[in-house]
Amino acid sequence: MKYNAYLFDFDGTLVNSMPTFVAVMLRILDENNINYEDDIVKVITPLGYAGTAKYFRKLGVSLTEKELIQLMNEYMYDEYLHRIQAKANVISVLKKLKNMGADLNVLTASPHIVLDPCLKRLGIYDLFTNVWSCDDFSTTKADPAIYVSAAEKIGRLAEDILFLDDNYNADKTAKSAGMSVCGVFDESSVEYVDDIKRITDYYIYDFAQLLEL
Repeated sequence: MKYNAYLFDFDGTLVNSMPTFVAVMLRILDENNINYEDDIVKVITPLGYAGTAKYFRKLGVSLTEKELIQLMNEYMYDEYLHRIQAKANVISVLKKLKNMGADLNVLTASPHIVLDPCLKRLGIYDLFTNVWSCDDFSTTKADPAIYVSAAEKIGRLAEDILFLDDNYNADKTAKSAGMSVCGVFDESSVEYVDDIKRITDYYIYDFAQLLEL
């Protein structure tokens, strides 16, 4: 095992939630008659709810940031609490890594109100040393400082931690902060696979491949 410290994204990496995330965020824009670019998902995924709310305000949504976050939580909560499932081989691989002595951590744009119940329902919450939302750092995954802070809290050098994410911008930013980075395939980012491969150290299509790194 080359790495014994891991930092995992949540949406699109550990769980198959990106279709829900995308549907909710675009629903809010559509309900407010806001035009957006084709790469909107690539842009907002690392931002978290608060960051996305700020971005939506810049696009012209008239709701306050607080109202937008409340709406996101309302639309998302039931799905995360009851229906969203882990991606293939995620649970078994995480348990194997844990049994091998790996230090497992989560860093996600999703808030704890949906993050924690989902991980607990899937039976994997207790496998992680730290479960962090961007809210815990008062910044987003588009900010290199969040990865530096996470590494400090984990107690390892950034390059000794393997960060895994399906999002191009998050992978690129983590790499710029000095972390080793593994891109993760997700249908929501299929058009960015080659771009992600170019800026990461590894790329996996199935979580089982993580055990081979």
